[in-house]
Amino acid sequence: MGRRLVVSRRALALAGALALASLASLPAIAVNPDEMLADPVLEARARSLSGELRCLVCRNQSIDDSNADLARDLRLLVRRRLVAGDTDAQAKAYIVARYGNFVLLKPPVQWDTAALWAGPGLFLAAAAFGAYFYVRARARPAAFEPAPPLTPEEQARVADMLARQEPQ
Repeated sequence: MGRRLVVSRRALALAGALALASLASLPAIAVNPDEMLADPVLEARARSLSGELRCLVCRNQSIDDSNADLARDLRLLVRRRLVAGDTDAQAKAYIVARYGNFVLLKPPVQWDTAALWAGPGLFLAAAAFGAYFYVRARARPAAFEPAPPLTPEEQARVADMLARQEPQ
């Protein structure tokens, strides 16, 4: 007689959750079929450009991956520019002229994007600097100063308190 495998409901629920989580991590491509160009070469160029442009609504996705209405409008604008005969650089320059360098997922290093490029390094350096001085201050022993000697009045009060104390 064969052995029967018993799987708990908890194990099945965990396996199902892991399967759903793995599906959620797949890249979502938001390009709708009605947006695609008939010419496969132009469509490939449009997809390449769309992967380089940031969705201004989502901010952390390309317009190729975003379902936002503005991302759809930008995808259509890219395709219109390519159909009109623009090169990839001209189409990108047109969109950057309208929306600024922020629309690029990899903005160029310029004076107006210097904070964007240098910011993380400066923040990390400031954090390391602060951590160094914090650890250094914690490692240093506190300065111990002896208490000043008791005045004659204080000595008399201490002697009086000790005399009133009952022997144990």
